[in-house]
Amino acid sequence: MGVPRDDAALGADVLVLADLRGVDSHGVSNMLRSYVNGYTSGQINPNPQMTIVRETPATASIDSDRGLGIITTPKAMDIAIEKAAAVGIGMVTLGNARHLGMASYHAMLALEHDMIGVCMTSCPPSVVPTFGAEPRLGTNPIAIAVPSRHEAPFVFDAATSTVAGNKVGIARRLGVKLEPGWLADSEGTPIMEETDAPDNYTLLTLGSTRELGSHKGYGLSCMVDILAGVLTGFGYGAVPGRPNFGHYVAAYNVAGFDDPEHFKDTMDEWLRMMKSTRPAPGEERVMVAGQPEAEMEIIRRAEGIPLHQEVVDWFHDTCGELGIDCPF
Repeated sequence: MGVPRDDAALGADVLVLADLRGVDSHGVSNMLRSYVNGYTSGQINPNPQMTIVRETPATASIDSDRGLGIITTPKAMDIAIEKAAAVGIGMVTLGNARHLGMASYHAMLALEHDMIGVCMTSCPPSVVPTFGAEPRLGTNPIAIAVPSRHEAPFVFDAATSTVAGNKVGIARRLGVKLEPGWLADSEGTPIMEETDAPDNYTLLTLGSTRELGSHKGYGLSCMVDILAGVLTGFGYGAVPGRPNFGHYVAAYNVAGFDDPEHFKDTMDEWLRMMKSTRPAPGEERVMVAGQPEAEMEIIRRAEGIPLHQEVVDWFHDTCGELGIDCPF
């Protein structure tokens, strides 16, 4: 593929951590084939020259030269962290970008620096706005990671659509039905019953219908399209001919607001308070964002990452086509 070894290792780390945390929609099994196709077709630059086109002590705007986001975005977050260490906050946008994988990976890079990390990405249109009949927004995920001491850190990572688009592909591959309220029909009407996963589809914003709060998901998606799209200077999701993605990362230095040790102790207290909520009838427990993924990571680090046979077959076929040894 022509990707430098260090960059390949960085990208692999992003994909493997997604699988370890149970985010299979953004792991090796689901995303690697897309990236291979992107490199093969020339849509992704294997050796991008990232350029800072505008900069202040707290901000930077980067032209990522069609580089793959799982490689360029961690580098952008490193810049944001460096700025936050110096002036309390760092914000970096990346335009002319490509897919960044699991958004929370990039947000979590701030944790070891006693910082709060944020990551957003503006994606190509696949989502209808509330009351709309054609896509105008991407899945446009938002991620935030907050450090703690003993408890697993708070890590929220979610699309502003009803579901990540990659999950539709997984459902199609596994032959399972999609949940009611995930998709719109060709006229923009929400499909409120189970349905097969089609090859071509349009997603709804988070909330599915106006009565269930889709205007809130719509507003959040617009926020991402502005911060991670318009603000980059390279355009937004629905601009014809626009580079595929725009990204936004930020680091907030806790020391600029509170003593970091006190903050982490208070976060532990807050997390335990939330998890101690009395569960509703029929429910086992109340969890917080990042807890299921942290628990899954412990299991998969001990037992390994399960791969569907179709994925294993793809690896064998692709390695053969590229003339490299298959790792399993």
